[in-house]
Amino acid sequence: MQNHKDIKLQPINKSIISLSFGNNKNNIPNNGVVLAGDVGGTKTNLALFQIVEGQFKTLTEKTFSTKKYSSFLDMVNALSSKGLPTINSICLGVAGPVIEGKVKGVNIPWEIDGKKIANKLGAHSVTIINDMEANAYGLAALKKSDFETLKKGADVPGNAVIIAPGTGLGEVGLYWDGSHYHPFASEGGHCDFSPRTDLEKALWEYMHQRYKHVSWERVLSGPGMYDIYQFLIEYRKQPEPEWIKKAMLEKDPSALISQYAMEGKNLICKEAFDLFTRFLAIESAQLALKMKATGGIYIGGGIVPKILKGMDKAIFKRGFVQSGRLDVLLELIPVQVVLNEKTPLLGAAYYGAMNL
Repeated sequence: MQNHKDIKLQPINKSIISLSFGNNKNNIPNNGVVLAGDVGGTKTNLALFQIVEGQFKTLTEKTFSTKKYSSFLDMVNALSSKGLPTINSICLGVAGPVIEGKVKGVNIPWEIDGKKIANKLGAHSVTIINDMEANAYGLAALKKSDFETLKKGADVPGNAVIIAPGTGLGEVGLYWDGSHYHPFASEGGHCDFSPRTDLEKALWEYMHQRYKHVSWERVLSGPGMYDIYQFLIEYRKQPEPEWIKKAMLEKDPSALISQYAMEGKNLICKEAFDLFTRFLAIESAQLALKMKATGGIYIGGGIVPKILKGMDKAIFKRGFVQSGRLDVLLELIPVQVVLNEKTPLLGAAYYGAMNL
């Protein structure tokens, strides 16, 4: 999706994923202006869409550094130097628990209040949903080329889930009613990390000393990748190479760990990378069991699509199918990676349009 170009979203009844939207009409209106947002702890994507005869035309789109702005409205004001058109509907997917139209995310420095936004911008409809719900709704906009299979499975209709490591760890369920999926929010990423091996127990102790509560988000996120690496340096009693130290002062440490692992430049980076893969598999399987997600696991977020080419699928498979008596069920469940990074923004646009 690029600025100032028409985009064609898949008709919902022909999309890869059939979802039921807020008003259950599942029809894009003929006209209107929608402000869509994907608000995360590191970055926020905002876009204005003009709906013309049921199609979305991008008026403007920008990416912002979330923590550089003192409020969401300040970010909106910076969206267009020419001023904003009349906005009919707003939908924001925000990384955090939404309570009565308000959200203050764990990794976001300010509160977002739907009523205040409506009063300020005069939109007819303002909807605040969890960013992972937006991610789920965005699946209705995607094509087959937007997915890559990480683990094959059977074609068994049923519930589905999305797990998305990024700045934090997002999780969402999709209830299957026999014809459509109904996304519902979750904060499962903040549930307790459960170690299985002596190494993982030592990692838990290390993380517990740092954070007290050790959640899955602490190990399955960008910051988590770096923490795993630092733990392994200490656990393996190996000195950290000076060239890595220097590089990490200048660039994102987690991205460098993945890069050096995939390039075979450092064994500790490779071990951290493989542990991250294993943890992703384990928590994906735990989520699948809780939701009986025979419809599949979808992995989104900002990390996995970038590192997928270097992930060891055998490590993922072993970590995923490791639940004893229900391994037979886990064998059936397909796992796909969502490659389109604009999925949450498209989902917010879709949802906002459905509420016009």
